Amino acid sequence: MKGTAVITGASTGIGRALAFEFVRRGYHVGLTARRLPALVELREELLAADKTGKLRIEITTLDVDDDASVGPIMATLFENLGAVDIVVVNAGINDFTSVGKGDFAREKQLLQTNLIGAIATVHAAVEYFRPRGAGHIVGISSLAALQGMPKQAAYCASKAGFSMYLDAARIELKHKNIRITKILPGFVKTSIMPHIGKYPFAVTAEQAATEMVTIIESGKALGFVPAFPWKWLRPLFGHLPDSIWKKFS
Repeated sequence: MKGTAVITGASTGIGRALAFEFVRRGYHVGLTARRLPALVELREELLAADKTGKLRIEITTLDVDDDASVGPIMATLFENLGAVDIVVVNAGINDFTSVGKGDFAREKQLLQTNLIGAIATVHAAVEYFRPRGAGHIVGISSLAALQGMPKQAAYCASKAGFSMYLDAARIELKHKNIRITKILPGFVKTSIMPHIGKYPFAVTAEQAATEMVTIIESGKALGFVPAFPWKWLRPLFGHLPDSIWKKFS
């Protein structure tokens, strides 16, 4: 077996696809999400997909919006798994919002889930890895961290904040042998954003997960998904004309 990976937000979208990809590559997995029935169904599917019949698949409900509960719940999951090598901080939401049009509550929710909830998960992982002297934290950020987009102001802000947090944490924790990988997905087709297919170079969650796990196994500090074309277009982000993004709003 390759090791053990914990994935938050595992019941749907990228998280679900990551669970299947890790199992396909021979990892034990710990999975969290808000909805227990979806996790139970996913666990059964993963057990059926496990050709070895030896992989451990643990599940637990977790709502990262309740940030005070993240640490205790993650600690219990780590204990149940016995040993954890990788924590993928994936739980997140997206929503189209408008500035100054009564959407503040929705914008606040985006920040609570994508930034505060994500930071709470990083803390839980580091508290587990520190005494063990090793570990790997993977933060699923977004290309939106690099480029402001209309109707996505709060989402972009949440991902930019998380990206900067990961960068600072990577430097702070390097001497503790705790690696941090930041992954910036482009447009991934999931139920969270049903119309994402109209954006350029959109990929399926399965394709995204395959590339992500390859990046994780490489130990790189930064990865773009899909690598082509976003890795090569990175220098343009933050400098593109407003008109390019306006047409997608």
